[in-house]
Amino acid sequence: MNVISLRSDQIYQKVLQAHQEQKVDLYRQEMLAPFMKKWEIQHIPFKAEEPNGFDVITLNNIMNLSPNQITHEISKEIDLISSDSFWSECENAVKTSLRLFTEHGVNLSVSDYLFTILLGNPESLSLKLNEGYSGDGGIPGYIFCTLVPNDYTLPRMKAALAHECNHNVRYQFIQWDHTVTLGELIVSEGLAENFATSIYGEELLGPWVSKTNTETLNKHIKPRLKEKLQLTAFDQIAPYLYGDELAKLQHYEPVNMPYCAGYACGYYVVKYYLEKTGKTIFEATITPANQILDDIKGFWDEETIINS
Repeated sequence: MNVISLRSDQIYQKVLQAHQEQKVDLYRQEMLAPFMKKWEIQHIPFKAEEPNGFDVITLNNIMNLSPNQITHEISKEIDLISSDSFWSECENAVKTSLRLFTEHGVNLSVSDYLFTILLGNPESLSLKLNEGYSGDGGIPGYIFCTLVPNDYTLPRMKAALAHECNHNVRYQFIQWDHTVTLGELIVSEGLAENFATSIYGEELLGPWVSKTNTETLNKHIKPRLKEKLQLTAFDQIAPYLYGDELAKLQHYEPVNMPYCAGYACGYYVVKYYLEKTGKTIFEATITPANQILDDIKGFWDEETIINS
């Protein structure tokens, strides 16, 4: 297994020193080109044919600092992600996560993994809702994490990377296409967060779970999601998975759901499944969602207690 860290701090320094008119192309080539296969799989143009057309830079700028924002004004933020110890801890988180699966008999078809850590845009409303950090690991072999670096987010990178590694493993076994259901995505997020906390502890539970209280989960989220598990089409799924605030930012129709409802519900769905069946998180990660959901039918009618 080969885990490669793309040292974004060094790329940020290069872009910072470049002339303004060179920043976008330099960032595209240095930071985003190594992930070319990911963009191709997701059908995201590497460079738009039309001026101001959608491409990898447009996608980057939704939550991360744009190339033109990489100036001496963010030198402090670059410094905060520039230590060898930070990158060593991140790399160890990825290696540990993947190694645990192989040690538990999960044979991974992907042998090369590339990850990086990007500086988030502190003005991004999506990132603010996520308390300043996020991740992307749904395409096997490729992992991004994003953060606005501070005392809260920096220690959480290892758990965020573990979460994304879990997605990376799951989608080597589970096909994600236009038929993906809300149930699959709820289960997937629940698996990822249970995996991360199994390694790093519930003190690093992500805000996409920890912000939800017992009453909201039992009285509002569970009854609504129970009826929507077979929902398909991402524009229909997104408001239930992310909640209204994030859905509106992505131009989806709100459905009266709180922040990251599907993530929070998924965390407790998977916790219930693991306790009920005695399965390990490693076995569960490569189990189809419908099988998991069939085994937890009692979950929807039982009161879930959240230890705060």
